Amino acid sequence: MTKTALRKAYKSKRQGLSEKELEDASLAIANAALQLPIWEARYYHIFLPISRQLEVNTEYLLHILQGKDKSVVVSKSKFEDASLTHILLEDHTRIKVNPWGIPEPEDGIEIPANKLDVVFVPLLAYDKQGNRLGYGKGFYDRFLAQCKSEVIKIGLSFFAAEDEIPHSDTDIPLDYCISPEHTYKF
Repeated sequence: MTKTALRKAYKSKRQGLSEKELEDASLAIANAALQLPIWEARYYHIFLPISRQLEVNTEYLLHILQGKDKSVVVSKSKFEDASLTHILLEDHTRIKVNPWGIPEPEDGIEIPANKLDVVFVPLLAYDKQGNRLGYGKGFYDRFLAQCKSEVIKIGLSFFAAEDEIPHSDTDIPLDYCISPEHTYKF
């Protein structure tokens, strides 16, 4: 299947999930993350879900991170050059939904990408080799290329892995992907 066809298929699969299924699956994903060997790290990057895209609700993971007193970082998008800046999430951080539906911090303390230890990555589809398919703008591939080589990249998905998806040399593979039923290690 082409990237375009996969994007369409997975957006449709998400649309087929009820609100309860989305929440139950998001909670199962957060609980599965507790089993990963990642909890000694300091800086955790998490995406805030785009509700109209029916992304994994990362609020559950966020509560776990805050309960473990971890430094949580969220992104702010720059559409002019398809880049992300990374802002430390603090109690007083104001989150605002941008025109593309992405919840983002209005301002705050910037954390360089190379300081991050763990990155939770949004995706539409992924395969058994850890290749991921996003929305096609390349924000996360550019961002992950700026991270240190040992950063742990964890995809979050409602669905199982494909056998193989199209990918290129600039795509950065995941280390793990968590679905409600299975955690994949690549």
